[in-house]
Amino acid sequence: MTIMVNRPEENEHNEGGLIILEEETRLTRLKREIHRLRNSPSLRLGSHITDAIKRPWRAPFLVITLPWMMFMIGLELIGWKAQPTSFSVNASGRLNSKGNCVIMFPTNGVGFGHFTRMLALAKRMKINDPDLEVIFFTTMPTLHLLKPYGIPAHHIAGRKYFKGMNSEDWNALLEDELSLCLERHRPSMFIFDGAFPYRGMLRAIFGRDSMDKIWMRRGTFRKGASIPIDSIEHFDSIIHPEDSVQAKGEQLEHNLNVITCPPIVMLDHDELLTKQKARARLGLPQDAIVVYVQLGAGEINDIESEIRLTVDSLTMNPDVYVVLGESLIGSRIDIELPRVQILRDYPNSMYFHGFDATVQAGGYNSFHETRSFWLARFILP
Repeated sequence: MTIMVNRPEENEHNEGGLIILEEETRLTRLKREIHRLRNSPSLRLGSHITDAIKRPWRAPFLVITLPWMMFMIGLELIGWKAQPTSFSVNASGRLNSKGNCVIMFPTNGVGFGHFTRMLALAKRMKINDPDLEVIFFTTMPTLHLLKPYGIPAHHIAGRKYFKGMNSEDWNALLEDELSLCLERHRPSMFIFDGAFPYRGMLRAIFGRDSMDKIWMRRGTFRKGASIPIDSIEHFDSIIHPEDSVQAKGEQLEHNLNVITCPPIVMLDHDELLTKQKARARLGLPQDAIVVYVQLGAGEINDIESEIRLTVDSLTMNPDVYVVLGESLIGSRIDIELPRVQILRDYPNSMYFHGFDATVQAGGYNSFHETRSFWLARFILP
């Protein structure tokens, strides 16, 4: 028999601490909103005009100073000029103390590149430290892929999914959501994977000195790169996964710690299905020639498209079966062709031992997965 003892003084202490934490969080959000308002283009321009009204001698110069200020603000909005200093978190130890937690922020593009790299890293980090809490904060919609790894997620849809929402409003929403995530989970590390750092994200991580801020970015920073000019300085370290070719061109100079690593792939060799299991799962003959085709965008029913020409050429051989890779975030492929199967799974690389060859116009992940698993007989660039 178990006896439960309720201690009112402990409950009162816990409730008091929770109330204080919630008040600090609310106060921080209000301060953040005030900072955004003070630094908004409309208020800054309005204050400039109001200041000229209060000091009439400045009014004649408005024809010069106002367009110049508008030009400078425009450069800030496109990332060519640093914006006013971001709001710095100045909270108690409760908000700044860190735990055994990592927040990962993969963006989403046309494919799974950023998301897969982060999930591959998270999977291996949890193997090395089973007590580590990994939490995703992402614009990627495929959150169900995290469930097998026990990874919870915060999701914020990209700006284009909100009707009539401009970039400034979306970045304010992102800042609030990410700030709340960081304040609640108190991570020791924040890892961002994306080519373009969002302004709302930069504002949310600014001043949080208790956590390591890492940017994982494919490729180095070339001069003239389309990133906010002050974005790099928000991070402590940068991880550059290597590519199959050496990066060329003049690079931006910065003082951050740079880590290079081999191309990151989702699966280890022992995680791939055997040839027999892969073909059985896909309903393919064990003695057939199976070719995996992944050519990106293209209408299979358009007989002049590259994908249709490729499939027709392959299936001219009666012993060849074709498996078409279909993205989980792409449109469905509508086909009814003999000896052609659709593969819509994640990651498709788990089936690679079941294929004899591949024809790809794949992205970074697909290319390096193919090279890593010694699959390719030929690859279309």
